[in-house]
Amino acid sequence: MIEFLRRYPLPVIVLAQLFGTSLWFSINGVWLSLAGELGLPESQLGSLTLAVQGGFIAGTLLIAVTGLADRFGASRIFAVAGLLGALVNAGFVLAASQPTFGFILRFATGLCLAGIYPLGMKMVIAWTPKYAGAALAWLVGMLTLGTALPHLMRGATLGLPWEWPLLGSSVLAFIGAALVLLLGDGPHLPKSTGPVPLRHGLAALRVPRFRAVAGGYFGHQWELYALWTLIPLLAGRELSRLGLGSGWVPWLAFAVIGIGALGCIGGGWLSRSKGSEWVARWALRISGALCLLYPWLSGLPPQWLIGLLFVWGLSVIADSPQFSALAAETAPRASIGSSLAAMNAVGYGLTLPAIWLTTSLWSSWGVWVALLLAPGPVLGLWSLGRTSKRH
Repeated sequence: MIEFLRRYPLPVIVLAQLFGTSLWFSINGVWLSLAGELGLPESQLGSLTLAVQGGFIAGTLLIAVTGLADRFGASRIFAVAGLLGALVNAGFVLAASQPTFGFILRFATGLCLAGIYPLGMKMVIAWTPKYAGAALAWLVGMLTLGTALPHLMRGATLGLPWEWPLLGSSVLAFIGAALVLLLGDGPHLPKSTGPVPLRHGLAALRVPRFRAVAGGYFGHQWELYALWTLIPLLAGRELSRLGLGSGWVPWLAFAVIGIGALGCIGGGWLSRSKGSEWVARWALRISGALCLLYPWLSGLPPQWLIGLLFVWGLSVIADSPQFSALAAETAPRASIGSSLAAMNAVGYGLTLPAIWLTTSLWSSWGVWVALLLAPGPVLGLWSLGRTSKRH
């Protein structure tokens, strides 16, 4: 069994990533049923999403400060995080009616995700270093599908208790943890046995090219998770205009978010001939243009708007694996895990104000909140432009 898994390490890692990251938006996927049953406002969805993001940031900072990602096997950290994440996600079933405990459990879920996503990136680099951009594209594609998966599970279980898809995410995370534990660590990265101080994780920021790439990633992050949080609301608006019921929302939300996996994989394929930076630039240009244009086009027929949502979902995540590949190329070799964790921590920190702003203003601004996402791609492109001037 173990030998079979090690013969196909990339499929194993990306499948485990898909299963593990289904925890990320597990509450968002069941929100309509959960809110209807417990009478929760839309602002509560924003709070719970922020809790996960906050936990992820705290977890990535913990990894960067302690150097855990470079001191211990990535597969073991991933497995422990997946198991604990499955347990705390399942615990939300008991705490859903108690906002404080629910917030704490979602924060804990974010902490666990910090041991899944960055460590998954390190495992991909350790097992398949030759085509990091293409390999990471598959990994982030699975993160995207994992994010969308709760919406699919909710759509497939309409009429059933909302607890079922939530617990299903926990089962998937447990399976993902087991797969990674059996696979083990790859052979292509040096192992560190001593402490890795935070300054080592941040050392890459002294490299001009890494700093410029990180700036592009930060702009991308400002847009990404806020848009993913808004997708059910944007989808619901267009479905309502078509006269369709709310039961179609999870299906459309899954499709719009999930198509981003194709954007990642297609971008990874293009990166082998065009380069990671070329893919990242074009993805930022397309998604940034939609941030600016979507509100002005909101009076078009709903079918057109749904089509634009698919283009947005495809482009908004396509640059993410390319930023990770570019960062891995320039980070100090002995502290890749800590460098990526530090970059993730800052990037996910920027998702907090973006999510808070857009969800808070949705009820009064509607689709015009998309304009608040535009600074991310604009600043990201400006930062990437600095890499050209240095080459």
